[in-house]
Amino acid sequence: MPPDDRSAALRGGLNQAGGHAPERGQALLDFIALADRLKHVLRASRTDERRENAGEHAWHVALIAVLLAEEVEPRPDMARVLAMIAIHDVIEIEAGDTFAFDEAGLLTQAAREEAAAQRIFGNLPEDLGARLHALWREFEAQETPEARFAMGCDRLQGFAQQVECGAPAWAEVGLTRARSLVRMQPAIDLGPPFAPMILALYDRAMRERLLRP
Repeated sequence: MPPDDRSAALRGGLNQAGGHAPERGQALLDFIALADRLKHVLRASRTDERRENAGEHAWHVALIAVLLAEEVEPRPDMARVLAMIAIHDVIEIEAGDTFAFDEAGLLTQAAREEAAAQRIFGNLPEDLGARLHALWREFEAQETPEARFAMGCDRLQGFAQQVECGAPAWAEVGLTRARSLVRMQPAIDLGPPFAPMILALYDRAMRERLLRP
């Protein structure tokens, strides 16, 4: 069911039940329906024979965060980490996913995503929209341990997914190891467990000639 129809169905179901949703509750239902569109935002990486979508990516990043939470010191506030992961890519509903090595897309990414964040979080009740927008900006700023941990999980997932699918998107742009490190070095710099896992993936990528030297 398309997102707009789903939102209408939710409202209709509430009305048929003999009551009206409070304004705040309806705004949350509308946002839940809106967020469903993330499942239709396609990424450059593949899963099996099709492209991965941004909703699948967000789930996979959250799983990695759960798996690694007790492997780092100090341990991050996982409620904050998972909240950041859950909302960080929602802006791609409007801004689209920007491939990490799309040089032209990267030039406009920050402006497109900030504008999308303003619009999307503006659909929520003011207090909640402000809180989620602040979490999104916290991830972007990379100034807190939770934001850096979430970033590490995000980049680990993206890199691992490309290696697992044979990295056709890397082949299209002739990606080199050095160029990929511009993106991956911040995650490697976090140290264990990110560094050894990412470096193991680099070893595999080079053996399988997924990256150029």
